[in-house]
Amino acid sequence: MPCAFPNMLKNNKGRGPMTMPATPAAAAPPPSPAGAQTPPSWRRKIGAGPPRGGVTAGQFVDIGPDAKTAAEWALRGLTPPDLAALRAYRLARVREQLAARDCGAILLCDPLNIRYACDASNMQVWCAHNAVRYLFLPLDGPLVLFEFQSSRHLAAGLDLIAEVRPAISWNYMHGGEALATKARRWAAEIVDLMVAHGGNRRLAVDRVNPEGAAALGELGLSLHNGEAVMELARVVKGAPEIAAMRCALAACEAAMAEMQAALAPGVSEIELWSHLHAGNIKRGGEWIETRLLTSGARTNPWLQECGSRQIQAGDLVAFDTDLIGPDGYCADISRTWLCGDRPASGTQRDLFAVARQHIDENRALLKPGVHLRELTEKSDRLPEAYRAHRYPVVMHGVGLCDGSPRGLSRGRRARRL
Repeated sequence: MPCAFPNMLKNNKGRGPMTMPATPAAAAPPPSPAGAQTPPSWRRKIGAGPPRGGVTAGQFVDIGPDAKTAAEWALRGLTPPDLAALRAYRLARVREQLAARDCGAILLCDPLNIRYACDASNMQVWCAHNAVRYLFLPLDGPLVLFEFQSSRHLAAGLDLIAEVRPAISWNYMHGGEALATKARRWAAEIVDLMVAHGGNRRLAVDRVNPEGAAALGELGLSLHNGEAVMELARVVKGAPEIAAMRCALAACEAAMAEMQAALAPGVSEIELWSHLHAGNIKRGGEWIETRLLTSGARTNPWLQECGSRQIQAGDLVAFDTDLIGPDGYCADISRTWLCGDRPASGTQRDLFAVARQHIDENRALLKPGVHLRELTEKSDRLPEAYRAHRYPVVMHGVGLCDGSPRGLSRGRRARRL
């Protein structure tokens, strides 16, 4: 059964050096002897650090884009984000949601939520499946980052973080059969912080294992949905975020252009896809979330992963970038290209016409004030021949990753925001 072009309505919007005040940081613990492990008892007060692109003590370098990428953006007329304003805006959004739910604080374990709240980044993909760091963010008061061992230096320069403490890693890999005991130690420290920040015992948590939830509950805390807090905080983008997103999208489009230049009969799907990776990383991007690039008959049904198939002349090549670009912002762009110089076939032209109409009609519905239910109910309905393999949603939000809001395909239940 044929399938109209996948992922047919995604956001496709199009840094010189950034500066931050360079006030001295609090003194770090004395260096350990060569090869020694940092003791688990360290705590460090954080001060402002190096400017964007700067270096401190010859070793700490900003992980963002380099001067070459900044020049690319300047040629496109893009204004890089003001990082101080970006961080302040995002923190205010989180606290606004906490206040609306009468929560005294939120405990964040998801690395993307930690990044949103305080801009701290540490092995993001690895930490996504290893609960080794977390952030305590009170409704009013200083932020405390609990960091993975030997990683306290990564918070240097992040002025929203008042203190870094060693994380108690109580997931099974680190806790084993002592997991419950470590979870109680972990919970006791969180409760102490809740008491110190006003005594409101309503705590929002984005991720927690049963042992952790039980330990917090036994100590008198009432747990609430931190995922909802963060999703709704991230829905509305301020001007600094929009600037960051435009830069990430520009980096993605430049990487796509390099991938398109490498498209030729005989190249494999995975080799072609590697150009997107390389183009993203060299522009300060961070990782790619999926392997969605396929060719020929493998484009239908969608959601197959790229493989070793050699692309042939006349093949359609469909992909979804799903990349996390500079400053951690997602660029989720879908494209379908024709390989080689031969004209598109009649069937390919018909598919293009259906896809183009679907995108144009749905894009016309987007306007300030439209309700998600209205957007879903009025969205273009694909012809019957394409519905079995349609994409799950008509459109969705994006920021540091895919997120709320989303409009469902017609025929599926609409969600109110």
